[in-house]
Amino acid sequence: METLPFCCSLVSCYRLSSLDCKSLGNNFSLRQSRALVNGRTVVMFASAKSMASFGTPCQDSYEIENLYKKEGARLLGLLEEYSNHASSQSAKDNCNYYVADGNTGLRGVSTEADEVTKILIPGLPEGSDGNNGSPISSCFWEWKPKLSVHYEKSGSENVGAPAVLFLPGFGVGTFHYEKQLRDLGQEYRVWALDFLGQGMSLPSEDPAPSGKMGDTSDEKEVAWGFGDESEPWAHELVYSVDLWQDQVKHFIEEVIGEPVYLVGNSLGGFVASYFAACNPQLVKGVTLLNATPFWGFLPNPIRSPQLSKIFPWAGTFPLPENVKKLTQFVWQKISDPVSIQEVLKQVYADHSIKVDNVFSRIIETTQHPAAAAAFASIMFAPKGQLSFQEALSRCKMQSVPICLMYGKEDPWVRPVWGLKVKHQLPEAPYYEISPAGHCPHDEVPEVVNYLLRGWIKNLESQGSASLPLLEELKSIKYGVSRELEYINDGTRKSVQVRAYGSKFSIWNMIRSFMKSRSAGLQMNSH
Repeated sequence: METLPFCCSLVSCYRLSSLDCKSLGNNFSLRQSRALVNGRTVVMFASAKSMASFGTPCQDSYEIENLYKKEGARLLGLLEEYSNHASSQSAKDNCNYYVADGNTGLRGVSTEADEVTKILIPGLPEGSDGNNGSPISSCFWEWKPKLSVHYEKSGSENVGAPAVLFLPGFGVGTFHYEKQLRDLGQEYRVWALDFLGQGMSLPSEDPAPSGKMGDTSDEKEVAWGFGDESEPWAHELVYSVDLWQDQVKHFIEEVIGEPVYLVGNSLGGFVASYFAACNPQLVKGVTLLNATPFWGFLPNPIRSPQLSKIFPWAGTFPLPENVKKLTQFVWQKISDPVSIQEVLKQVYADHSIKVDNVFSRIIETTQHPAAAAAFASIMFAPKGQLSFQEALSRCKMQSVPICLMYGKEDPWVRPVWGLKVKHQLPEAPYYEISPAGHCPHDEVPEVVNYLLRGWIKNLESQGSASLPLLEELKSIKYGVSRELEYINDGTRKSVQVRAYGSKFSIWNMIRSFMKSRSAGLQMNSH
């Protein structure tokens, strides 16, 4: 989760909310559809040009644009078919397709019953947001000199149970997975770690001493990493995705000691897929929770050695003078508590969710003397050696199981990105959760934990246990919509989950929408 405001303050932070979906209005016509296709825009309908302007790598932009051009022609054919035949077929189909907040909705497509089936699922252990559930232990592991990794673990007594490792998003840490550790720790062995440079994995010593942030002489304002010369242990330190991928590898090998199920939210999802692509022997499966599809914007020195030489600085210590000044200015803005509160309001769809603990832990991290310089290093660190799409392709080739869970109301990683992954990995189960934003694991942990348990059981049983919500043959192929109910703090709550099967087609979804529109127009005419 990109909870800190700096995730949407700089270009490299990939605020994706500008990739707005275009809803189909009441006066939609074939002429308009041709304009959409000619404009290289399709359902959902983020244009490749818009994505390129928000930091999409050129290769990815070219790939997406070609996909949209090709499928745009197919969309036009479907629209023409709709124009000729929708009225005769409309009475045969029942669909609960809707448009919410100006964005094309995906909930309830192709449902056969008049009402979505309700399923009662377990709630969290009573008071699991407090001290109940499986106990959590906070630990430190010294990976390299002066670089200690903070992690939390639960369920150590579950000898022989599957090992699950949670990777957090940008700006948060292990505390963001407490609801998973306390709940899933009752039957699995569960870990969560802080990436170096974030959470409680910030350095314990100054990587570039003698600097003060700003002109104040107040001791509280002393900031680490703003000196003119780095310490020997920090000469090659860069808080990059390659560093985090290497960190995860050694953590699994040295601390856990066996292959794991990886679960990553946002940045954690990017790292999880990248790691699995490079180390399939250490991964039993990957679950992506609103995974960010991009990270970093400077060229990777191994992948593009000549191009990387153009950039004189790529996140190392000490920071250049101009970067120091920029960091001082930006950090003052983004570490402000009011700014952090505003970001939390954006990423949580349900504002009744208690985020006091998340807020206080983020504030605590921003007050660490190494936080500002670490932020600068992260923002200017180079890309990984693999793009998100390349990592997923490798996972597919190496038969790494992947499960997709996306909060529908995410303002940054909108559903179009999850559907793009589903298009690339058609066999991966895809669960769209609503209402839920960028952090479904913290906003609707009951649902995420239920789905995660079911997915792990399916893999551990080699398919004998059905995937959650996809028990029937037809739902396995095409998907199903269900309303999951649970008890939270004595109150019954419900969340809609749309599970997309292996044969799901976005074009079938469009066809279903057109038929439902025709039925609605026919009813209005009477």
